[in-house]
Amino acid sequence: MIKFGKGNLRIPKWTRPVYAVAGGMTDFRKKYPEKKLEELTMMAFRMMLEENDLKMDPLEIKSLINFACYGEFADHFQDQLLCEAKVHDYLGLDLLFNIGVKTGGATGGSTILSAASMVASGMADCCLALGWERMDEVITWTGNYYISTAACKDFETRLARNYASYYAPMARRFQEMYGVDERVRAEIAVKNRGYACNSPFSQQPGKHTIEEVLAGEIVSDPLRFLECCAMSVGSAAMLLCTEELAYKLTDKPVKLYTAGGSHTLRTGDRRPMEIPLLPHETAGDYEKLYKDMEKQKGRWPGFESFGATRFAAWLCYRMAGINNPIEDLDLIETHDAFTISDLQTYGDVGLTLYGDEQEYVRSGDCYLKNPKTGKQGKCPSNLSGGLLGSMHAVGATGIFSATEIMWQLQGKYDKFHGDPKMWQRFGKKKPADWESLQIQNNPKKGCYVSHAGVGSHVTVGVLEKAW
Repeated sequence: MIKFGKGNLRIPKWTRPVYAVAGGMTDFRKKYPEKKLEELTMMAFRMMLEENDLKMDPLEIKSLINFACYGEFADHFQDQLLCEAKVHDYLGLDLLFNIGVKTGGATGGSTILSAASMVASGMADCCLALGWERMDEVITWTGNYYISTAACKDFETRLARNYASYYAPMARRFQEMYGVDERVRAEIAVKNRGYACNSPFSQQPGKHTIEEVLAGEIVSDPLRFLECCAMSVGSAAMLLCTEELAYKLTDKPVKLYTAGGSHTLRTGDRRPMEIPLLPHETAGDYEKLYKDMEKQKGRWPGFESFGATRFAAWLCYRMAGINNPIEDLDLIETHDAFTISDLQTYGDVGLTLYGDEQEYVRSGDCYLKNPKTGKQGKCPSNLSGGLLGSMHAVGATGIFSATEIMWQLQGKYDKFHGDPKMWQRFGKKKPADWESLQIQNNPKKGCYVSHAGVGSHVTVGVLEKAW
């Protein structure tokens, strides 16, 4: 059993606050042969500098940057070691120092955490967090194999060699433990892919039905085709800085808090532990769950939950003063690489108690417009379209999620998603039935989750309106 020692549970305390002021991204595609990787990163970088209503000239802002953190999941995809040095050069940031970050699917979130730490520590006043992935230079099955080697090659990789096969037993176990109806997973695919229809950045938007999802081809039983994200190409960027600089750059600075957790690659061999309680939870909340787990030879976190996500939320909420996430957060971007990971995350981040995730989705509180009440849901999720509908260019994903939250808090959803010229930029036409997914009622705080593999590394970030 895992037990924490003195010091293990120290709440991160930054020496000065960190702010996010601007973001940028490319659109995301299965293939992007007409653009070199360096061009894609430049597209995200330029959007960040030029299109966020900052109060300085783009070149003046660029001259403020004094450190860069770059996220890229795998060198394999573009066969280029030290790609971050190449990108750094093309962005015109030599001789500034830069570092590369690799934590699997959490690479984007870890890149933000690294950049934020540079600002918080005083190492930098203005830091670039930029990520990318170029997954179209290998065929899908080769790419799937590369990704599968992010599981433990001694115990896990040989069992599957594609990532859906690691999540399939989690879905089975979650279904068995909590009696989950597969229609709930299908509902998540319908919701997130539907939201992606309103984003010019999205790769796989679609107006599907639950029946269509359930009739889809099995990828790895029980996960079907529309329940799985796709391989992507694209880039995303975010600019972080000090408080003093934030207010010079923008009238809409957003305060950032983030922390991480990690857990074994061996998902079938996770050591048990007591559930780390979030600020609004009590030990009594889980008495029944522990008894139910005993009956089913279960243990926490088992196959049902991600201990690293719960640990990251445990730290980040205390940094950000989140006392009850369903009351304090206005929206969230989960790491919905698969429908089951979206469902699992609601318990991990405390939007509902463990075991009640299915009822949480059915409540409608994860929708912008609650289907049951017709009013805004308590904490809408993945209004960007998430990974299922919009993208999973791995090194960029956490930055994409954080940027979408920041734009929502700044009231800029329509600016970046509703302008016909933005659709034209990516060779698309704005849909005639386009809908604004801007959160109403003055949103103040949002959360994003950046998640690696089967939960080996996870960062949770909270963004807070600061004006």
